[in-house]
Amino acid sequence: MSGRYPDAVDVAIVGSGPTGSAYARILSEEAPGLTIAMVEVGPTVSEPAGAHVKNIVDADLRAAAQRSSEGPGVGEATLNSPRAVAQGGRRARPGTYLLPDGDFAASGDGLPMAAMSSNVGGMGAHWTAACPRPGASERIAFLDATGELDELLSEGERLLGVTTHAFDGAPFGDLLRSRLSAAVDAGRAPSARVQRMPLAVHRREDGRLVWSGSDVVMGDATRDNPEFTLFDETLATRVIVEDGHAVGIEVRDLRTGESHEVRARYVVVAADGLRTPQLLWASGIRPDALGRYLNDQSQVVFAARITGIDDVEVAEVPGTGGTLSESSGVSWVPFTDEMPFHGQIMQLDASPIPLADDDPVVPGSIVGLGLFCAKDLQRDDRLEFSEEATDSYGLPAIRVHYSLTERDRAVIERAKEEIVALGRAVGQTLDDKPFQLPLGASLHYQGTTRMGERDDGESVVSPTSEVWGVEGLYLGGNNVIPTSTACNPTLTSVALAVKGARAIASRAAIR
Repeated sequence: MSGRYPDAVDVAIVGSGPTGSAYARILSEEAPGLTIAMVEVGPTVSEPAGAHVKNIVDADLRAAAQRSSEGPGVGEATLNSPRAVAQGGRRARPGTYLLPDGDFAASGDGLPMAAMSSNVGGMGAHWTAACPRPGASERIAFLDATGELDELLSEGERLLGVTTHAFDGAPFGDLLRSRLSAAVDAGRAPSARVQRMPLAVHRREDGRLVWSGSDVVMGDATRDNPEFTLFDETLATRVIVEDGHAVGIEVRDLRTGESHEVRARYVVVAADGLRTPQLLWASGIRPDALGRYLNDQSQVVFAARITGIDDVEVAEVPGTGGTLSESSGVSWVPFTDEMPFHGQIMQLDASPIPLADDDPVVPGSIVGLGLFCAKDLQRDDRLEFSEEATDSYGLPAIRVHYSLTERDRAVIERAKEEIVALGRAVGQTLDDKPFQLPLGASLHYQGTTRMGERDDGESVVSPTSEVWGVEGLYLGGNNVIPTSTACNPTLTSVALAVKGARAIASRAAIR
């Protein structure tokens, strides 16, 4: 040991979000003898470590956990009410913080809502828990060709605890989906029709619904693994590379300011779509595609009231006190290539964006509608890392070059028309016009360390998520996804992390 940290481990993991946790879980299950050190820049804000903050029943304690996740942005105004959303401007969601003014748009349209979280569990402590499978062109063709993708997605669902039955008892759910189906399903394949959203949610023995976070992904296999240790408030400042091999990480203890080297046979960086390429750049690992093909999902939102339900009997479910009610649940309008957006229709307390105040007469009758739009992939949509300026953690400052294409703008306008039609199908719309959230609001940043079938200069990692040209360095996160997607990307990212972790376990067993 070198103070707080080990001198050497088998695997060093940077980032404690769902994908970093998936690496830890698979390695704990398939290679239990490996020593694993996971480092996280933020503090532990929930119990167990990495748990979703929405599971914190006390509102003040929940708000405190969100503030503790906001890193250098703590104290800034957040989108915490429908009024704040309507006013617009640059405000982060609770639990996240924004890129500094100016850095979000070095050129083009930029990503004014580009945001991150700094806490154990990463964005997995704050996400919507929606886990749809990708469809049509969202899918990764070279993994489909080998027959791997669906098996990996199934394994991701296991780790995340995904179900479509969390809200089976929601009194308005079936009626809502029947109305949406009447407006959407004609001409669609069965898999692309309106359905329950697959959610990473489970019901406890006392009846209460609980959101999955990184704690669920880690599971008992990781927590009970004596060879696994999690170090919070620890900044990874460099991946150490020698002779083309990743051999460890340099970290700074944010409690003391002291720096340490942790040697490792394998290094995994799963720090999010902005900070993973940032750390590689800071480490002198700079392949041509690093930071490029950045893509986000433009988001159009609306709100509507489910009508004709005044006489629907709403049963009180024993033991479900907490932050989740059961009214209409979460419904899904899948992406298709013909309709290149993904829809989620959510009861208000399940939505990360407060779109309206609930109806005091018929609680739970108002739903939020959101359509996420797939982006045209462009090589010049990219992150730029400064050789001179640094961010609040002392790493190279990030600046964003990002532009919508004419096709992107046409898809957004089409989504606005479609979401109004969906709102009218639900019942009574609450607004005259839908609202397009500022770019970056989805928090689904992808492509910045994209996977490729071969090392052709247009990707950063191989199909096992190992960085081209740097043996033993693996990446995780939405940034690895190489396709343009509209669906929530976490399930796909966890599935890719499973493949990467299996590759490490297999290699470690041979040596």
